[in-house]
Amino acid sequence: MSAELAPGVAPLVTGPSTAPAVPGLRRRATRRRTVLRVVLLVAFAAFFAVPLLALVEFSTRGAGGISGGRSLAGWQQIVDYPDLVGAILSSLELAVLTSVLSLALLVPTMVWIRLRVPQLSRLVEFLCLLPLTIPAIVLVVGWAPIYLWINYFTPRAYQSSPLALTFAYIVLVLPYSYRTIDAGLAAIDVRTLSEAARSLGASWATVLLRVIAPNIGPALLNAAVLSVALVLGEFTVASLLNYVNVQVAMNNLSQQNSNVAYAVATASLAAVFLLLFLLSLASRRRTRGSSS
Repeated sequence: MSAELAPGVAPLVTGPSTAPAVPGLRRRATRRRTVLRVVLLVAFAAFFAVPLLALVEFSTRGAGGISGGRSLAGWQQIVDYPDLVGAILSSLELAVLTSVLSLALLVPTMVWIRLRVPQLSRLVEFLCLLPLTIPAIVLVVGWAPIYLWINYFTPRAYQSSPLALTFAYIVLVLPYSYRTIDAGLAAIDVRTLSEAARSLGASWATVLLRVIAPNIGPALLNAAVLSVALVLGEFTVASLLNYVNVQVAMNNLSQQNSNVAYAVATASLAAVFLLLFLLSLASRRRTRGSSS
């Protein structure tokens, strides 16, 4: 007995099933995405690796240039330039001071704003991001009179110390540190954690150091690495304010011995990449430990 269709209803036509073609389409799409990722990865790797390999090649050239063979004399002669060694040590101290002081300034301020005066968050964000919009030469014009007074009140033995650039570099790293720390604070419930710690009798210093800081550890490490990278690579401000950091010393040395300058540049880039690798390794271990 056949069922009759209602008027105006077309009969259902069944054809060959297309289900087997779906996995094939998915495999082809996955293969295309894999190929695209590999191509992009190779392109970005070449973009970053070629300048590094060029630095290594220049720093290991012999006395006769390309035809002079390879030599590590440029690396061995770094210690023969005491001004360069002093500039490297000063830049490392400057990087540590800048990263520590910028974190000590931003973390309590941002936590306090989130807890007490959230309506000021936009204003503080604007002030922290403002150095990105102002050229370095304009900042130096404003800082020059301030540094004249700093040199006037500084003992003569410390007037030419690059550590005075700490104040200027804190301003330069504010945008990067602020964005990184803000992302870390947005990932946790700052109010609940602070109120729970305060209800148990913890002081505000304990809340910051033992409750908030461990929960935003990767963000703090990111901000510190960005600060170190910026300080080790900064040239304009130090040169215009007549301070000798590692970049200024390398620029002066390149006019006398380019191999040594290339060797120091390669070593500084390798140190920054090593810091980034250690940061990613620490973040992975922290993630695995928290998940387990």
